[in-house]
Amino acid sequence: MASLPKIGNVTYQEWLTMPVVQDGREEVVDGEIRIMPPNKSVHVRIVSRLVAALQRQLDPSQVEVFSGSFGLVIRQEPLTCREPDVAVFERATWVEIDGYYHSAPQLVIEVLSPSESRKEIGEKLRDYESIGAPEVWLVSPEAATVEVLALADGRLARAAILAEGALRPRRFPHVEIQVAAIWPD
Repeated sequence: MASLPKIGNVTYQEWLTMPVVQDGREEVVDGEIRIMPPNKSVHVRIVSRLVAALQRQLDPSQVEVFSGSFGLVIRQEPLTCREPDVAVFERATWVEIDGYYHSAPQLVIEVLSPSESRKEIGEKLRDYESIGAPEVWLVSPEAATVEVLALADGRLARAAILAEGALRPRRFPHVEIQVAAIWPD
């Protein structure tokens, strides 16, 4: 039987033998396990709408859209593993090791929670930068906006903030998602 997390930082090899979190989600940041509560309904509904819109418009033989609980390993030492709300991978470029993804998705979507601090969001963005994620969307249910960040010269920089209009992922220019369509009724 797998053991519970130890006190202090965990290594990649130790983490691989730990039990799966049952009623919540976890990320590991610089070896520290961070247990997060399940997402609230508005968060889940936005993620569902985004995933459905992406899946309708992308070819599943070429691209995979992931949401929910999956591990995106940023680095093994010190261990950092994120759980983006949505990640879109081109099948030709993903790297899977030990059942986790060790490569940059072509699109990362984070739905912001009121409890997340600017520092935590900044940490996530630096992690996505470090693996070369070309595009990140920060979806704010509170502001009803989507901030689009694009990788340029190794840094994620704001390309747009949309409160209306269409989202078009740079790597998938034929995809179009109306901002108004992602908000729950």
